[in-house]
Amino acid sequence: MKRLFAALMLVLMAAPAWAFTMGDDGLHKTEWQRDTFKDLREDLAEANAEGKRLLVMIEQRGCIYCTKMHEEVFPDPKIDQYIKDHYFVIQINMFGDVDVTDFDGTTLPEKDMVGRWNALFTPTLMFFPEEVPADSTARQAAVAVMPGAFGKHTTFNILNWVVDHGYDGDENFQKYHARMIAEGGPSD
Repeated sequence: MKRLFAALMLVLMAAPAWAFTMGDDGLHKTEWQRDTFKDLREDLAEANAEGKRLLVMIEQRGCIYCTKMHEEVFPDPKIDQYIKDHYFVIQINMFGDVDVTDFDGTTLPEKDMVGRWNALFTPTLMFFPEEVPADSTARQAAVAVMPGAFGKHTTFNILNWVVDHGYDGDENFQKYHARMIAEGGPSD
């Protein structure tokens, strides 16, 4: 029995330290998500000051696909570290009441802002360039939008594609992802 207990403790101690908690709003909370005033102009400026890319995650309570991302995809050490190193992440509650200020200065509760952006699925990940025109909405400014849950490799590849400014080149994300698979990377 002592050996079994010792073995169990070794397994638990060797497990990754990455974890999420569940917030009072029913959404997953990670250490790399930022608690901001949800003013996208300020968030973009802070992301730029840290040399990171702004990423908005739209999620909702009870979303099985959000759970999949938080339990199976984001805990992957490579993805977790890449997000920590390269992204400034804020979370928007699809049905929340916290005010969000868009890039064009419009302020609405989260649920109304999500409607303004025509985001229909959770999770939805919206990626932004380093500079956004003052008259743009988040939907107009996003360089990539990932609606729904994807596997580890697709998620890792889109994180890289955005950081590497793939959207500025001739290789769209699907071609980039196919090339990464062809070059020996696993597929989902």
